[in-house]
Amino acid sequence: MNRQRNRGRVTAAALAAMCAAVVLPSQAHAAAPGVYAFDPDAKNVQGAVTNVEASTLDEGVPYRSMIKPGEKLYYRVTLDDVSAAYVSAVAVPGDGGAVAYGDGITVSLRETDDTQCGSGQATFGSGAYGRPITAYASRTVEEGGSICQEGGPYDVLVERESEATSSPEAWDLELRFLQEPKLKSGTSMPTEAPESWPSASAKPLTGKQQKRSGGAGFSEATSLESGRWQDTVAPGQTRFYRVPVDWGQQIHATAGLSNSTGATKDFVGSALTLSLANPAQGLVSDATLSYSGGPASASLRPLPPVAYRNRFDSSSQVSAMRFAGWYYLSVSLSPKLKDSYGAEPIPFELAVQVKNQAEESPYEGDAGVFGVTDHDREVARKGQNAEQAAKSGPMTVVAAAGIGTGSVLVLGLGAWTLLARRRASAAGHPGGGGHQPPAQGW
Repeated sequence: MNRQRNRGRVTAAALAAMCAAVVLPSQAHAAAPGVYAFDPDAKNVQGAVTNVEASTLDEGVPYRSMIKPGEKLYYRVTLDDVSAAYVSAVAVPGDGGAVAYGDGITVSLRETDDTQCGSGQATFGSGAYGRPITAYASRTVEEGGSICQEGGPYDVLVERESEATSSPEAWDLELRFLQEPKLKSGTSMPTEAPESWPSASAKPLTGKQQKRSGGAGFSEATSLESGRWQDTVAPGQTRFYRVPVDWGQQIHATAGLSNSTGATKDFVGSALTLSLANPAQGLVSDATLSYSGGPASASLRPLPPVAYRNRFDSSSQVSAMRFAGWYYLSVSLSPKLKDSYGAEPIPFELAVQVKNQAEESPYEGDAGVFGVTDHDREVARKGQNAEQAAKSGPMTVVAAAGIGTGSVLVLGLGAWTLLARRRASAAGHPGGGGHQPPAQGW
C-alpha cells in the first residue's frame, strides 16, 4: 500500500513538473560579446556580379549575404508605382579585422538600364575600427518625376571599398527591402524641405539613472524611452538600442563613458562612436569621443522633428528623419582601448530625450514599421527587444494562455485517471476489502 502511495506521489510530481514546463516561458540567449546578432529569421542570399543573375529580395524579409573587398554585388527588388522604397545593408566586418578611414559600403537603387534612383554610403570615418555600419538607398515617387517612377523590377547594387592595408576577409551583410505605406486619400503633403526647426541642444537630464543592457544587433536592440540609462561596453563591442519616435517628435541622445579605475591615462582617439539609424536602418547621424581615462561624452547634433517634408532636404541627416517608427541607437567601443585599459567592459550612460507631442500619421491604414503604437510605447517602458515584444503581444498572450490551460487540463485528467486506476488496483489486493481481478496494464 505504501509503495502504491509513493508511486502516486512520484507520478503527481512528474505531472506537476510537466505542467510547469508547459507554462514557463523560454529564456532568450544573447550573442557573445563582440559578435553581431543577425536577425534569426534572415534568409541566405548570394549577390550576383551581373544584374541579370541577381536574386530577388522580398519586401519585409531580412536577408544575409557576404561581400569581399572591391566587390560590386547585385540584388533585385520589385517596386510598385506609388510607394517610396528603401533597401538597407548592414556591413559587419570580421572580429578584429583592420579597417581604414574610407573603408565602407555604398548602396544604390537603380532601374535595370542602370539609371540611378538614389544611393547611400557608410564609412568607418575617424572611428576606424571594425564595427557594424549601415547604409540605405531610396526611391521616391514624385508628381512630375521623370526617372524611377514606374512599377517593376529594379536593381540593388552594394559596393565595398577597402584600402590595401585593410583586412581582406569578406564582410557579412544584413539586407532589408521596405516600402513606405500609401498616404491617406486626399492628403496633400508638403513638397519642400523645412525652412527652420528647433536646433538648440537639449538640457542635461537630471532624473534617476536606470540599468538596461543593450542587444548585439538591430534585431536584438533593447527598447528605451526618455531617461538616463546605464550599461557597459567592452573594447570591440557594439550595443544596440531602439527608441519609438513619432511624427512631430524630436530625439536627442548623449553617450557618456565613465572614468577608468586604473592609473592609466593613455589617449585613444575616437574611442567611442554613438550612431543613430532610422526605421529603415539608414544612417542618420553619429558622434565620437576621445578617451584619456577620465569621464568623456559625445552627443548627436540636434536633429529636426520627424516630418514628411524632411525628405526633400539636401542634408542626409535631415532627410533621414522622414518617418516615424523605431529609431536605433548604437554604442561602439574601439578595440584599441584593450591595450591601455584592459578587456573588461567600461560603464557608460546613454541619455535619451524624445520631445514634443505625437502628431497624426499621414498614412492610410496600418503604418507597420513606419509608425508608433501604444504597444510600442509600453514595450519601450518595459525595455523589451523585438522578439520579447512579439511574445508579449495581446494575441500571443491569449494564445499562450489557451495552450497552457488546455495542456494543464489534459495533464490533470491524465493524472486523475492514473491515480484512480491505482486506487482501484489497490482495492482488489488481499486486505484491500474486495475480490476484483488485478487491473490490466497499470
